[in-house]
Amino acid sequence: MASFVLVPGAGGSALYWSRLVPVLQARGHDALAVDLPAADDDAGLQAYVEAVLAALRAAGLHDGREVVVVAQSMGGLTGPLLRDPVPVRLLVLLNAMVPLPGETGHEWWAATGHQQAVAEQAARDGVPPELAMDPTYAFLHDLPPDVLAELTAAGEPAQSGRPFDDPWPLEAWPDVPTRVLHGRDDRFFPLAFQREVVRARLGLPVDELPGGHLLALSRPQELADRLEAYLEQTPPTG
Repeated sequence: MASFVLVPGAGGSALYWSRLVPVLQARGHDALAVDLPAADDDAGLQAYVEAVLAALRAAGLHDGREVVVVAQSMGGLTGPLLRDPVPVRLLVLLNAMVPLPGETGHEWWAATGHQQAVAEQAARDGVPPELAMDPTYAFLHDLPPDVLAELTAAGEPAQSGRPFDDPWPLEAWPDVPTRVLHGRDDRFFPLAFQREVVRARLGLPVDELPGGHLLALSRPQELADRLEAYLEQTPPTG
């Protein structure tokens, strides 16, 4: 059994993990989906870390046990920062941003060439540039109808730009086993783009699953299978 800490991306909503949590729990794991203060214009990256720690304490998981951190999209800025406050057995970056020391989230977009990568992928797919960044096209294209209806009813959560102002505070990537998993059909972070970013910044390979940017909603069973496979390859350190 493992304890999973699930860190969402932009919008900071635990709803993103709503299909993965019961799958992990049915397999005997603890699964904590965290809400982040995404709408708070005073909340920077440290506030996001503190929100995760508060959720761990509330769930009774802040007791020294090792956790598996799964950080999705923008959550890639926060997930690695948990290494010092809690013992992390494994960090999984899921369709995630990979920051450099001292780089702000605002700087990340230009530094990685994200806009050009999306435009090039859209051209390969024969998609007009104005459609490529449409939220429905970029994020929701492979969701089951019932999940899409639930997200539509909930509305798009607000995301303040405040945490993107903060330079990423670590001097180097944390000394923790890290795996990078990506949807091969991701339209927001195209797979080829992610492979290059991860190669340049972490020197790691990128594993892939079928699906787009929101794998926990579109492919929860396959994602759980992969997370358990990673666990088998990463023994506890204690």
